[in-house]
Amino acid sequence: MISTSNEFIPLGAPSIGLDDINEVTDSLKSGWIGTGPKVSIFEKNFRDYVNAKASLATNSCTAALHLSLISLGLKPGDEVITTPMTFCATINTIIHAGAKPVLADCNLDDFCINPKKIIEKVSDKTKAIIPVHFAGIPCDMKSIMKLANDNSLNVIEDCAHAIETKIDGKHVGTFGDFGCFSFYATKNLVTGEGGMLVANDEERINWTKKIALHGMSLDAWDRFSESGFKHYDIVATGFKYNMTYIQASLGIHQLARIDENWIKREKIWNLYNDSFKDLPIDLPFATREDGAKHAYHLYALLLRDDAPLTRDEFIIKMKEEKIGTGVHYKSIPGFSYYQNTYKWKPEDYPNSTSIGDRTVSIPLSPSLNDQQLERIIETVNKILRK
Repeated sequence: MISTSNEFIPLGAPSIGLDDINEVTDSLKSGWIGTGPKVSIFEKNFRDYVNAKASLATNSCTAALHLSLISLGLKPGDEVITTPMTFCATINTIIHAGAKPVLADCNLDDFCINPKKIIEKVSDKTKAIIPVHFAGIPCDMKSIMKLANDNSLNVIEDCAHAIETKIDGKHVGTFGDFGCFSFYATKNLVTGEGGMLVANDEERINWTKKIALHGMSLDAWDRFSESGFKHYDIVATGFKYNMTYIQASLGIHQLARIDENWIKREKIWNLYNDSFKDLPIDLPFATREDGAKHAYHLYALLLRDDAPLTRDEFIIKMKEEKIGTGVHYKSIPGFSYYQNTYKWKPEDYPNSTSIGDRTVSIPLSPSLNDQQLERIIETVNKILRK
């Protein structure tokens, strides 16, 4: 629980309950803290929640993205299309999988990748698309899946912001070949670090499970549990991407409360919208999809040209008032590595560049109490009113 005093309010504070603490304590007392049966329980509960056929708990969403890309058997010269309005992990995993990232600009309103821009970037080298469901808003998956099917492309959904997000009752992450979710400390479901890979192809998940643990045919629980010792085989060159017993212990009860916390986030979102409607900012987009469910992961403002200060000045002012903020995100072509390596220019991606220069996220946690919300609202109004 965040302090009710005038102490610093972080951008993203996890909601940790007594049941979370007790489950973790139970795991510590068990003496088993690596991969174990609670990981399997969490995997099952999560795939049931999103209605996927198969799931694999990982140590991060980045690991889930990398595993899904590796499973496609990408070769040098192959291309994967994604958005410039994302965290660098989306781009880096494409590079680590041996492919070339190709950027298609996002929409200016919802920050999600624009399917029309994807079409412009498809070539005979294109093998996959990674749509990013930004801030909990679903991408236009109907258009993206049609485009992918028409061009025989794989689709890997980056659902780091979108655990609760649905389109017509169907969870994002289950439209494409893979869905990749994040349980980082600031996410809607928290395991400290952690992620989940879901798919509707059990064989693919069974293969990636081995790749996620050094390429071993058996995990530690299979080798050393009460069922007796077994030798393992190395079936591929793998990685160390598995989720631990303790992480899964925390996730089990976090998942059980996710819809309860979603309701709290929705109330805060609506309160912010009502409180900031007269300010010189563009309020966060809701969704363009009829029947879509927004995960309310980020409340990202866009400072307009008529705002009394710049985005960076706003961040400084908020910090002076002891309120955390974030930038989600600076446009990928704005970073020196990608400019130098791929010759990407910010001006070639005008929407993501405009967003990246003006966007700022403010706290949106179910742990926020009334006093803290009042502080945040009063401070934002004080700073932004002329």
